Amino acid sequence: MLPGEVLQFLLAVLSSPTMNISESSKEKIMRKLNHFAIAATLLGICAVAQAADYKVQTRYSIPGNDGWDYITVDSVGRRIYVSHSVRVNVLDADTGAAIGTIEDTPGVHGIAVAPKLKHGFTSNGKEDKVTMFDTATLAVIKKIDVGKGPDGIYFDPDTQRVFTNNHKSHDITAIDATTGNVVGTVNVGGNGEGAAPGKNGLIYVALEDKDEVAAFDAKTLEVKQHFPLDGIKAPTGLAVDAKNKRIFVGGHSKTMAVLDATTGKQITTLPTGSGTDAAGFDAKNYLIFFSNGEGNLTVIEEKGPDEYVAHDPVTTQPSAKTMAFDKKTEKIFLPAATVITTPAADPSQKPKKTITDGTFGVLVVSK
Repeated sequence: MLPGEVLQFLLAVLSSPTMNISESSKEKIMRKLNHFAIAATLLGICAVAQAADYKVQTRYSIPGNDGWDYITVDSVGRRIYVSHSVRVNVLDADTGAAIGTIEDTPGVHGIAVAPKLKHGFTSNGKEDKVTMFDTATLAVIKKIDVGKGPDGIYFDPDTQRVFTNNHKSHDITAIDATTGNVVGTVNVGGNGEGAAPGKNGLIYVALEDKDEVAAFDAKTLEVKQHFPLDGIKAPTGLAVDAKNKRIFVGGHSKTMAVLDATTGKQITTLPTGSGTDAAGFDAKNYLIFFSNGEGNLTVIEEKGPDEYVAHDPVTTQPSAKTMAFDKKTEKIFLPAATVITTPAADPSQKPKKTITDGTFGVLVVSK
């Protein structure tokens, strides 16, 4: 029962003629319970308002009109890393001031950071390499050969390893974050998108072309499980509540699903926006986020492992499809720009997308 329901139940019991309590005592108890009920209701209203009170607070401008994909925030080092076609723009997470760039990253998709090691890594999709760099100076340490078509990239603190989701070779490359040496390959058999660590040394990754979530051991690199998704097509955004053993995954079906991380059982589904491409989880406030390219941010509250409530979506900007959640400030960062779509002369070809000069930047969403 919710707190308000419990109080209503107690009030009903006290009102029962079978209760052997004097009328004056009943009145005193019922007055106190009514006061508690009002307080509980007000607290509930405040909690909902607090969860839904997110909005775009500011915007960090970035020069250039090239394309982009993932964004990463280093909550410890207070930096934002934004993929930007052939380079990575590095900004101060608190002010938006430009710190520098990491150049020569052809077709860069994402960035992973190992904070204690002060090492960063970029997935360069057009050259099948990862750039390893020094996060203090942004100097390139070396380039690392990985699988074909590296896309998403992420760091696992337990094993101190970096993983790249390779779309053309349909596998995942594992890299030692200290040395930059490749330590093996995860034969996942699909195109990995969003990924996050759970408990027991497992990493969960959304396989976009398989409509499933795979779980692999970050140490042995063995694939442990494949969880098929019901009603989720082309899954992309994924986050994990490791404490409650829940996986949150969304894709191109305007729907997110909650899975049991142990069994893969689908607990529930809730609506999202269209063009979902990333997700995040606020473990302190039990809030789940999905960034949607149509121009909004889905906010879902985890009331309990099996109970979820969708709050009003936050208006962002069309094209703001990826995001990064800052654990320290509880802010959400989303790269976006004004994109003009021009239909191709040949209907069989994809439309041309042009980014308007001076419009690229990072939206900062918070309460």
